[in-house]
Amino acid sequence: MKKLVLAAALTAAASTAFAGNMSAPAMEPEVIVEETSSSSAGIIVPVLFLLLVAAVASN
Repeated sequence: MKKLVLAAALTAAASTAFAGNMSAPAMEPEVIVEETSSSSAGIIVPVLFLLLVAAVASN
């Protein structure tokens, strides 16, 4: 009985040692998130300024 338990323990230990394969692990590509500012904010302020200048010039 002891030999059977020992054989089962050695079999379980040996099977986990060969669980992987020899190929190189596949690395996931690193995701880079680039924060961009809103392009409409760069347009709205000059357009409002031009409208203000046009309103002042028309008076």
